[in-house]
Amino acid sequence: MGVNLSANYRPTEDEPFMNKRQKEYFRRKLLAWKDDILRESQITLQHLQEDTVAEPDLADRASTETDRALELRTRDRQRKLIAKIDAALRRIDEGTYGYCEETGEPISLKRLDARPIATLSIEAQERHERREKVYRDD
Repeated sequence: MGVNLSANYRPTEDEPFMNKRQKEYFRRKLLAWKDDILRESQITLQHLQEDTVAEPDLADRASTETDRALELRTRDRQRKLIAKIDAALRRIDEGTYGYCEETGEPISLKRLDARPIATLSIEAQERHERREKVYRDD
């Protein structure tokens, strides 16, 4: 994109919504998040490959298996998170990033900064969660 951002740049409400600087800021934030997840996954994979010693004690073996299952579940959640990050990066490229999928209104910069993969405004998210709760209670 060729946008020059200073290290301390933060999007503000004073500038046009989803201008080039804001898009670049969120692109970098998403890519850094994805890199962190991939790095952690690589470390986990190495750990799982190295940690193949069969525990002679049944309790130790059960504990090791529980730890592995938990680690794999965490990695599966992170795999799904990477898919959401990739989808957010595509939305940046398409020009739809930062806009609520339900209302088309801009999602607040604070929300995007806290949850850069957000696809709904806070209001739409709250409505979605209320509907989900109503259906879940039935």
